[in-house]
Amino acid sequence: MKYNENHTRTDKSAAIIVCTLALTATLPLAAYAQLAPETTRAIDAIVMKSLEDKSVPSVSIAIVKGGKLAYAQAYGIARLDRELKATPQMRYKIGSNTKQFVAAAVLLLVEDGKLSLDDKIGRFLPDLTKANEISVRQLLAHTAGYLDYYPLDYLAPFMEKATTVDAILANWGKKPLSFEPGSRWEYSNTGYAIAGRIIEIASGMPLDAFIRSRITEKLDMRSAVDTSVTHWDESETQGYEVTAFGPPRPARPEGKYWVWAAGNLAMTATDLARWDIALMHGALLNSTSRKAIATENLLSGGTGTNYGLGLFVRMTPEGRLRWDHGGEVSGFRSQNTIFPNDDMAIVVLTNGGGSMPWSNLPGHLNRWKIHYLRS
Repeated sequence: MKYNENHTRTDKSAAIIVCTLALTATLPLAAYAQLAPETTRAIDAIVMKSLEDKSVPSVSIAIVKGGKLAYAQAYGIARLDRELKATPQMRYKIGSNTKQFVAAAVLLLVEDGKLSLDDKIGRFLPDLTKANEISVRQLLAHTAGYLDYYPLDYLAPFMEKATTVDAILANWGKKPLSFEPGSRWEYSNTGYAIAGRIIEIASGMPLDAFIRSRITEKLDMRSAVDTSVTHWDESETQGYEVTAFGPPRPARPEGKYWVWAAGNLAMTATDLARWDIALMHGALLNSTSRKAIATENLLSGGTGTNYGLGLFVRMTPEGRLRWDHGGEVSGFRSQNTIFPNDDMAIVVLTNGGGSMPWSNLPGHLNRWKIHYLRS
């Protein structure tokens, strides 16, 4: 499960897959009152061009401006077998953008006095490798040193079968570390699986129940579900593998619990935008927690990591602060980008994954946003 650090790669040699690209049902017009018609037309043109160029079956986007949902639209086909058009009300799997919610869940427990970011994980899981030397913060910051159990950009056959959280922790949480805790930054889904189990131990609740009761229900994110415990049926978007060697084909999903705390959530683009608004405006986390989630962590030698807790934290070439993360699970990709100082955010969700490079759509829309901020 890659985190898609390089979102703007293009592949000119990739075959263009022809599919019907149609604008679909939208949210009430009042939701778009903040964007001028010429602006929405420009956004639509960018998305449609990206779909044609990169062969993603469908895209759902949401844009936040001034702390409010300013635009939401879906394009393309959610299920090719039935030519089911995508709508903004459809859920997409968000992959590693789940990590923001897991980090927030930990911070809520910190606010509750149930744990500290600097607690050693041995307090909760003493049998894991160097558990008394690794902090909860290091798990969330990808500096703990645990080997990543899902480092691939494809689904290995053994991962099509269900697993358990205990099996993941036993098989990867007890291996030798890749490096001394705090000395390097290395993306690790294993660290988030461990963090998910710590949430369960500290809260006394299943992870999905804690996130639902303390985060998504509080923020009225009604579409949000945990795909580890929720059946994905034919009314939902179908994930597709998209390659240069043929038409999109239905993606084989990961077996139950393989993505869990590292990438288990699904929701609409508008609900992910609601999360962005809450994160920017302190609607869920207190000021100390918000600072923790969005402050760059440093290595033991003082080197920066460009990563907070569940979010990349960095500056754009234009000098604007950006919080962002990508996500990929089998058949789905996502990108969430927040400009906190400008009170803006953009969410891009797609149902296309595979070996074809990630669409340049997020980069195009982010460049559009910088231009729009200047105008």
